[in-house]
Amino acid sequence: MKTIFHVDMDAFFVSVEEIFDPSLKGKPVVVGGRPDQRGVVSAASYAARKFGVHSALPLRTAYKLCPRAIFLDGHPERYREYSHQVFRVLQGFSPVVEMASIDEAYLDLTGTQRLLGPPLQAAHRLHETMKRETGLNCSVGIARSRMVAKVCSDQAKPNGVLWIVPGAEARFLAPLDVRRIPGVGQVTEKNLHALGIRKVGDLARLDEAFLEARFGKWGLALAGKARGADAGGWFDSEIGAGEDPKSISHEHTFDTDTTDLTRLDATLARLSEKVGRRLREHGLFTRTVQLKLRYSDFSTITRAHTLDRATGIDIELIEHARALFLKNWNGRPVRLVGVHAGSLEAAEGQQMSLLDNSRQERWRKALEAVDKLRDRYGESSVSLASGMQGGYQERVHENPEGLPGKGPERQGRR
Repeated sequence: MKTIFHVDMDAFFVSVEEIFDPSLKGKPVVVGGRPDQRGVVSAASYAARKFGVHSALPLRTAYKLCPRAIFLDGHPERYREYSHQVFRVLQGFSPVVEMASIDEAYLDLTGTQRLLGPPLQAAHRLHETMKRETGLNCSVGIARSRMVAKVCSDQAKPNGVLWIVPGAEARFLAPLDVRRIPGVGQVTEKNLHALGIRKVGDLARLDEAFLEARFGKWGLALAGKARGADAGGWFDSEIGAGEDPKSISHEHTFDTDTTDLTRLDATLARLSEKVGRRLREHGLFTRTVQLKLRYSDFSTITRAHTLDRATGIDIELIEHARALFLKNWNGRPVRLVGVHAGSLEAAEGQQMSLLDNSRQERWRKALEAVDKLRDRYGESSVSLASGMQGGYQERVHENPEGLPGKGPERQGRR
């Protein structure tokens, strides 16, 4: 029988900031930007959460709720470094570790009882080691399924441990709000409420055929999750399987709408570089480059171009994104730009000539060297010339490039 841990770092971004500035401890702190900026909260301290501030809340709304809060832009490089430290600690407890985001991970501890002791003992040892090695607190959920382990860690916050013994999953889940089920967002919650389903127990009592008729395959997944099973989407895979993404994208919202062509072009170049970095992390290549443009009135357009061959070379992504922009921009002030790579493939397309082959190989070697420099000195340490003026401050979010355990070499590929 499996023993799965879900480890979730407590208020990760804020906790890292407190290591560098202990005066922040106990105060309402918001990480993600300034209160007069566009954008959303990336993390809030527990003191700020008491005022209703939470992640994904607009920064300006957070300020209205808690004007006394300390607003920080954040330090993405610090967070990546501490994420790597967390990863190293977790590897000391299990060889099967999967970072779900920058501050949470799944561990398979099946069969480790003789080495680490029973689940609760192992969890307390992990707690102590994590605090000693990183200075950070974490919450640990334990169950025989990933889904229940994730729910447990959330219930255990902050700095707690919760173990659901095998067979007690449905009883544990029954009184919880349906929103507690991973994957249930506002739309699904609203649809379930319309059917009189408010608790997980309500969901568990419904017939699978009824749920499938209402919600399709997602209805069957909901039925499985209500019983505590790993069902649907991301939970279908084994820990460490390292499923490839279906698409990769990066976007940037300007603090003030702009018509500055130089700035827009440089920002597109920087976004394309970030997409290229992600592609190389996963050992993937793209056949489709898509541009996203949002104007000051929030009207949004997307335009895509299908490539003759798959690529993962930054300069080619930049060229295609730039061409799409110049063809489709109408000169109005731009609020947001984005670059999206779709139709992902595991192999690069065939080259047109020996000259193309030589060019590709030179770029590939150069970008591999650049990635190594970024791993060592940070994502903003190196940029192509075309993207240097697009060196906007990186937004803090939970799935940046350069995360531990995400590269193809670590996943046994290539």
